[in-house]
Amino acid sequence: MEQFADLSRKGLLKLVRVYAKNWLAHDGCWFLAVEEKLGLNSAMEIDARGWERFSVMEAKRIMAAFDIPPHGGLRALEKAFRFRLYSTVNRQQVEWVNDRVMIFRMIECRVQQARSRKNLPHFPCKPVGIVEYSQFAATIDPRIQTRCITCPPDPVTDCHCAWEFSLKQK
Repeated sequence: MEQFADLSRKGLLKLVRVYAKNWLAHDGCWFLAVEEKLGLNSAMEIDARGWERFSVMEAKRIMAAFDIPPHGGLRALEKAFRFRLYSTVNRQQVEWVNDRVMIFRMIECRVQQARSRKNLPHFPCKPVGIVEYSQFAATIDPRIQTRCITCPPDPVTDCHCAWEFSLKQK
């Protein structure tokens, strides 16, 4: 890691954003290649299977790196959301309804914004999002239940997607 030793804090933060953008671009290129070869439905199915695995792995790595204890409830989930790779390139927001219900909103989504710039319809990511967010939350704490409030192909309003996380009663 000596290649990073001379980078300032600003330079390291810039590098994190570059890595996140590159990762997201690779994810998009991978998806398009699968879609071209097998069609949209197959690409969505394969993408969901990939996110099912990746979301668990990402949550476990975040928990280990940032000392987030297992079964930490919604506060642990809120903290983990801040460290997801795409949190550096997508503006997101958390709203607390009460101590057992939290709403997560993706205010700006780089994928959807890129599609809008190209005059393409919103990517219908809801089926994949359900897998992704459910797996991520359950890895943080299996008591957390996930519900999609809105996500494309639903109409986009004040956010690109919104998810409700609630803590099951004991």
